[in-house]
Amino acid sequence: MRILRFLRSSVSIGKDIDYYSKFSPSPLSMKQFLDFGSENACEKTSFTFLRQELPVRLANIMKEINLLPDNLLRTPSVRLVQSWYMQSLQEILEYRDKNAKDEKVTYDFTDAVIKIRNRHNDVIPTMAQGVVEYKEAYGTDPVVSQNLQYFLDRFYMSRISIRMLLNQHTLLFGGKVKVNPAHPKQIGSIDPNCRVSDVIRDAYENARNLCDRYYMNSPELILDEFNVKEVEKPITMVYVPSHLYHMVFELFKNAMRATMELYGDAMEYPAIHAQVALGTEDMTVKVSDRGGGVPLRKIDRLFTYTYSTAPRPSIDGSRAAPLAGYGYGLPISRLYARYFQGDLKLYSLEGYGTDAVIYIRALSTESIERLPVYNKSAWKHYKTIHEADDWCVPSKEPKDMTTFRSF
Repeated sequence: MRILRFLRSSVSIGKDIDYYSKFSPSPLSMKQFLDFGSENACEKTSFTFLRQELPVRLANIMKEINLLPDNLLRTPSVRLVQSWYMQSLQEILEYRDKNAKDEKVTYDFTDAVIKIRNRHNDVIPTMAQGVVEYKEAYGTDPVVSQNLQYFLDRFYMSRISIRMLLNQHTLLFGGKVKVNPAHPKQIGSIDPNCRVSDVIRDAYENARNLCDRYYMNSPELILDEFNVKEVEKPITMVYVPSHLYHMVFELFKNAMRATMELYGDAMEYPAIHAQVALGTEDMTVKVSDRGGGVPLRKIDRLFTYTYSTAPRPSIDGSRAAPLAGYGYGLPISRLYARYFQGDLKLYSLEGYGTDAVIYIRALSTESIERLPVYNKSAWKHYKTIHEADDWCVPSKEPKDMTTFRSF
């Protein structure tokens, strides 16, 4: 009977995935998140939106998971991630036809959302471990690597967006305390007046603590602000502080490691410079180090999943795999920047140092979610056979012109 129920459930959830994947996700702007979460925040409205939007976002990315190589789908880690997504979709769909005016329904829904959020805490390292298992068992070719890069960018961006919705709902309506005592002015996870320099200093101090523990020393920080809109005033903007912190913390870790390893046991180390500029369209953060830089040919590789110069972490069966050492720091940070239509770029002077630049939209109306959509274009990306490059590839050895034959 259990097997029969499982088969029926699998068929049913498959139909639901097919149905909801036909709809495109509805991207929200930072201003919409802000307006909804302000004084007019309504749990019923949030419940009605999420029970429609979450299945769409989950189903869209679940369809793409199924396009991955069969051997990757068979790895224990990827199967575990799939089971989490299927269970979460089933739990959300239980509220598809329930009465939004019933307080018990909305209360139970918030409880379900909290459980889903906690279940998905380890999605990134678990999927990372699945990719490692696959590569160790089967290796990769350029086509598979390209498709994996394409998929992981979309999968993790989807995960960021789903987590944003879950966090907003739980922070606004979950628990007895409606105002977060640690951040009383925040609306959910969004700070309407995020002090950018404060977040940068916080990220620097925590990265510095790690650096001090590992290298017994650390570079100083020199921080400058340039506020075009309000000269001499600190730069503030509508943003998610945890997203900005994640990006800047990663950049500081990389800058410190490069600096410490280049200068070794020196008594003094060149400072890391951080500059923050607020213009009419963009808020830009630049982190500059003198850690020796990176060759041009390696810049793109730094944003490739599974590329890391740190040793790979050991796996403890009782805990989730740690993120450090998988090479996910920069790619995930770039996704956080791109999530609200920004970007993260690296500019390096080999032999000198590296500039890492974060671009963020200055206006909350233009900070709109960037969401993956499952459609024919996405499907073709996985199924198209990649043809040979239409640019010649230079040989490592110069051609011997004495043996060249004319036709």
